[in-house]
Amino acid sequence: MEITLIDNVSKSELAEIKKMIGEAFITNELFHEFGDINDRKELVMKYMDIYTDYVYESKALYGTENHKGMVGFIHSKKASVYPQLKMLIRLLKVIPFKTLKKYMSHIKQITGANKQYATKPHIDILFVCVDKEYQGKGYARHLVEAAKKYAEEESVPLLFDTDMERYAQIYQHYGCELYNQTLASNGVTRYNLVWTSDK
Repeated sequence: MEITLIDNVSKSELAEIKKMIGEAFITNELFHEFGDINDRKELVMKYMDIYTDYVYESKALYGTENHKGMVGFIHSKKASVYPQLKMLIRLLKVIPFKTLKKYMSHIKQITGANKQYATKPHIDILFVCVDKEYQGKGYARHLVEAAKKYAEEESVPLLFDTDMERYAQIYQHYGCELYNQTLASNGVTRYNLVWTSDK
C-alpha cells in the first residue's frame, strides 16, 4: 500500500478528507472539554476542519491512494510558524471563547509531557486516521510504517501523543514505547510514545 504526500487535491477532495478526519475525532478524549459526544460533534468537526487545513498547508498530510487512510507528520525543524498562527486565528473565530479557554487549560497541563524527546530534533505524528469502513484492513499499520520510514531516513525519533488508551496500545503493538503518562485535572490521560530506528 503506497502512502504519498497529499498535495494539489481539489477543494471537494480535501473537503471529503477533512470530513473523514473530523468524524474520527468526535469521540477522542482530546476534546473532552467540548462537551459530551453528542454535544461536541459540530465543534470537533469545525476544529478538525481547520486543523487539517493547517496540516495540509504545512505539506505534512500523507495518505493512501484512495484517501481512506491519512497520517499527518512533520519534522520539528520544518514546522512553520505562519500556518500555526493562521490556524489559531481561525479557531478563535469558530470555537466559543469559554470552550477554547478550558481546552487550552487542558493543553497547558499536558504540554511538555514529551520533553524527554521533543526538545531535540524529531518527527511529530499529528494524527493517524482511517475511514471507519476501511478499519481492520491494515491501513493504520501502513500509515505508521510510512512515518517510521521517514523518521529512519532523518535519523530522528518519531513521537506519538494520544489521549486514547486504545490508540496507545495500538501504537505499542506497532513497536512504539510508552515512556510517559500524564493525568490532567479533567481526568483525561495523555499517553506519550516514541519509536526509534535502533529498537
